[in-house]
Amino acid sequence: MDVTPLIGAGQQIIQSYNSGGFRISAQLYDGSVFVFPEKTIGWGFDGPVGDLSIGDFEQLIEHSDQIDVVLLGCGVQMQFLPQELRGALKEAGLSVDVMDTGAACRTYNVLMAEGRRLVAALLPV
Repeated sequence: MDVTPLIGAGQQIIQSYNSGGFRISAQLYDGSVFVFPEKTIGWGFDGPVGDLSIGDFEQLIEHSDQIDVVLLGCGVQMQFLPQELRGALKEAGLSVDVMDTGAACRTYNVLMAEGRRLVAALLPV
């Protein structure tokens, strides 16, 4: 029995990740990325999670009315966002779920296949 989810043409599926980047819909990306269901763009953030600021999410804030959830992949292990940043993101209209990058990739693929409005903000492992 085939249990592969139906993925529409042009939708982004995360195929693999490593310490340098990601393979998304057969395209290689170096470094951190934002993965939307219809496109993947370089994020440009290369620091630890504790260095994130509201400005690092500006590209997502501009489209917050089109995003139900942001999956933040923190690298090898899950890390907490500073409380003030979490509050600022919520105030800007973004609901952020924080997890390790592997979990964020897997969760993104499942939710994207379900048609959810989401973005994965991924840091390499």
